[in-house]
Amino acid sequence: MGIIVVRLVVLATAAAAGLGLGPSLGLSYWNLWLGAAGLLVGVLAVLFEWQARRIPVDRLFWGATGGLIGVGFGLGLGSALGAVVPGAGALGRGLFALLLAYLGAAVALAKRDELEAMSAKLFPTSVAGRQADKILDTSVIIDGRIVSMCEIGFLDGPIVVPQFVLHELQQIADSSDPLRRNRAKRGFDVLQRLQRIGRIVVRIEPRDFPEARGVDRKLLELARLTGGKVVTNDYALNKLAELTGVAVLNVNELASALRPAVLPGEPMQVHVAKEGKEIGQGVGYLEDGTMVVVDHGKRFIGQIADVAVTTVLQTSAGRMIFARLREEDGGQR
Repeated sequence: MGIIVVRLVVLATAAAAGLGLGPSLGLSYWNLWLGAAGLLVGVLAVLFEWQARRIPVDRLFWGATGGLIGVGFGLGLGSALGAVVPGAGALGRGLFALLLAYLGAAVALAKRDELEAMSAKLFPTSVAGRQADKILDTSVIIDGRIVSMCEIGFLDGPIVVPQFVLHELQQIADSSDPLRRNRAKRGFDVLQRLQRIGRIVVRIEPRDFPEARGVDRKLLELARLTGGKVVTNDYALNKLAELTGVAVLNVNELASALRPAVLPGEPMQVHVAKEGKEIGQGVGYLEDGTMVVVDHGKRFIGQIADVAVTTVLQTSAGRMIFARLREEDGGQR
């Protein structure tokens, strides 16, 4: 409530200052216009203050520092121009100061990642407490594994769901294909489960980017603007993010990295689920979904077989394990 009162005082003071400026400048007939101009300046100041509250203090510091350095260089160049072109005067200095102030602030903010180490020393509390937004795409919402990652605390920081992603999910829900409708329903259920996890914050992001074509490019624009990370399991989006320099977290890559290492000769047990492509082969799956092809395993369909790994193949589609029955090893011995 206190800040609202202060803002109203600022607006009233700015309008009064505008009204009082007319007589001092001999412009009494322009009092109302000057009062409106003062009020406008007050509104701009309040808007700037409101936006500044959402900007981390280290970014404000580096932006202001870059701007001040730019002003110094601008005044120096303007003075040099005034010595060569006497008519330039204060206008030349002001123009150079304005342009180089903008350039200095923009460059400092663009290089904030390279200044992160210095920011950590100057503002340890602010930098340590800041966590990058995790921006979800449609595929990872429908996939659903994001819920488990958040429940066990593996994924922290604010979870951001853009409005345009919700719109795409709604379009899938309106599809005539029942399979697509079920996928969209699963996606909405996943979002509700995320919102019920107490330790994380789920935020709906209303910003859109009409100039960007497609949801993928909008996600990258949002991540670039906020400094967040895109969470996906879409291979094409993953590669596009890498090309554009946007940080990305790929759930499929994480699952692949967490799969236990399997070496040739290692014994294991596998549930043989179906017949393989070759004669006598059986096919089973590990808990993480890895396919295991068992030579002469057809007769164990529906049962658990003791096998020994013979070959492990890693492909772009995932990992595949070839194995043989351990009873055959015993017979060879």
